[in-house]
Amino acid sequence: MTRPEQVFHAGERAVQDRVGLPEKWRARAARAIRATMPEQHQRFFESQPMLFLGLRDMQGRPWATACMLPAAAQATPTRLTARARPVLAESIGLDLRPGANAAVLGLEFATRRRNRMNGVLCDVAEGSLSIEVEQSFGNCPKYIRTRDIRLPAAPLPPAEGARVALCDADAQRIISSADTFFIATHAKEGADVSHRGGMPGLLRQNADGSLSFPDYAGNRFYNTLGNIDVSRRAGLFIPDFTSGEAILLTGGAGIDWSPTRAAEFEQAERVVDIHPEEVWHVRHALPGGGIAKG
Repeated sequence: MTRPEQVFHAGERAVQDRVGLPEKWRARAARAIRATMPEQHQRFFESQPMLFLGLRDMQGRPWATACMLPAAAQATPTRLTARARPVLAESIGLDLRPGANAAVLGLEFATRRRNRMNGVLCDVAEGSLSIEVEQSFGNCPKYIRTRDIRLPAAPLPPAEGARVALCDADAQRIISSADTFFIATHAKEGADVSHRGGMPGLLRQNADGSLSFPDYAGNRFYNTLGNIDVSRRAGLFIPDFTSGEAILLTGGAGIDWSPTRAAEFEQAERVVDIHPEEVWHVRHALPGGGIAKG
């Protein structure tokens, strides 16, 4: 029988304790996180035209990025292989060496279905990477905005990135209108990448140059918050589904547990603050023309 301490690390358990989750719930939740991918997750990942990744750079900083798949990924119970390169991999110096921690999120916007897989890179070649599975689990569709994402007939042009300041006009435009973003975090036990969604303005820009976003009720695993609790870092991938652009950033992160602060966002249970240290504006990060439907 899988014990919670074998699944949830100290940071995740600390957050679970702080919000008052009973041990009985934690034991049940631990059983939902598998060490291999079930058949339905394998087929799901193989059907996705793009994946969202959480990786660290050579300085150990987390980055969330995307990976367009010109050919279908291949999945087995213990491995996921994608014949593609993460967006901006070289520019931000991602650690793609075998043994490096990696996290994958597949999200089907039309159905709002999403699955996650965390593991380690086991084989990296020019134009492909394989990840050995350590954790595999699904998430509910809550807070996912339904979208019609139409893939272009021809491959996307290569992604073009430029390092910018947070006050850059393109960065301000994309961040202020975002209703969806992806957050990468890490702990010594591994990497994680997760989805965050809400209404436009989900990411609030503060006078001190930081960003804040509400943390809503979710699956209560607290993978993201648990990692932030121990590492104090996070990376964001903020897409513009209309233009195909994105903002990538990494920086310090913290959790504000103040009820007064949470009350600034409707239905928020707490607030996460991000202090960007490096920001990139990327063109051709993902297909443009995506239409939000609900």
